[in-house]
Formats: sequence, structure tokens, C-alpha cells
Amino acid sequence: MDWETVSYVFSSELRLKTLIELSKSIYTPKQLSALTNQPMSHVSKTLKELRIKGLVKCLTPNRKKAKLYSITKLGNQVIDEINKLTHRDRR
Repeated sequence: MDWETVSYVFSSELRLKTLIELSKSIYTPKQLSALTNQPMSHVSKTLKELRIKGLVKCLTPNRKKAKLYSITKLGNQVIDEINKLTHRDRR
């Protein structure tokens, strides 16, 4: 496991919440904004950061609006490790 990546996600409440939500379903940034109670600008920035790290992927990169995002296999592995560390059940 890449513990630097686990720490990177764990150090930001929004990164963590975003990955947890995406582990449950596919969402648009607007939906994630509502689920996390964060402004769209923060969610968009977080999605970009997580995408660069390989934790999420954009399923509709050619769309201007309502892009769909999902978690990657690596993202799920990171969430699983965080859940083990915090004894939290993600579902």
C-alpha cells in the first residue's frame, strides 16, 4: 500500500468524504457538492487532485457540464485502508 496516498486522503476531510461517496455510486460534481455540503469550486478542485493521484476517474471527460466521476481500484484500496485504521465501515 502507498501510505503517502493514504495519508494524503486522510489529511483532508473533503478528499475523504468525496472518495467515500464515490465508493457508493457514480456522481457529478454538483451531486458531490450537495452530499458533502461544500462549494462546487472546492469539490471540483478536490476531484482534480484525486484524479491526478489516480483515485478517481472522469467517465465523461468530453462533457462541459454534468461530468460523471467514479472511484478507481486504487481509490477503493485507499478507502479500505483508511477504514481499517479508523475501524469504520464504509457502507
